[in-house]
Amino acid sequence: MLFYPAALALSRQTLDYTAGIIRCHRKRTGSPWRKLNPGRRALLVLVYLRKGETFAELAAGFGISTATAWRYVNETTALLAARAPKLRQALRDATRAGHACLVIDGILILIDRVAADRPSCSGKHRKHGMNLQVIARPRRWRRVGVRAAARRGA
Repeated sequence: MLFYPAALALSRQTLDYTAGIIRCHRKRTGSPWRKLNPGRRALLVLVYLRKGETFAELAAGFGISTATAWRYVNETTALLAARAPKLRQALRDATRAGHACLVIDGILILIDRVAADRPSCSGKHRKHGMNLQVIARPRRWRRVGVRAAARRGA
């Protein structure tokens, strides 16, 4: 197995934010020791989402099993998705903030398929992948729900 150094075009704040979510979840659930610390686990998930590496490649690069890489990616993406505002709430917040429209867009991130019992095949693209949806204000990439809630003092 050959390894090589690589750069990931993401900010340090993104890594710290994701690692913080993982740390809070582990503390809340009383999770025992894990193979990767929250920072390395966050990096693994961000590499997966940004570069589309296969689970086998991630596992080799981080020194864990393929099943562990798959589990870490699924757990962390579920934690990130739980923090996103729901569509109804985002629309309500955008209306209160005075936005005339929102941009709702999505992308299919190609993945290797490890979980055979969970269908994740896109009929449109005819490939396996993870569907990533984004709700944004016009001309800015910021989450509407969090920004509007902060203004209300919530």
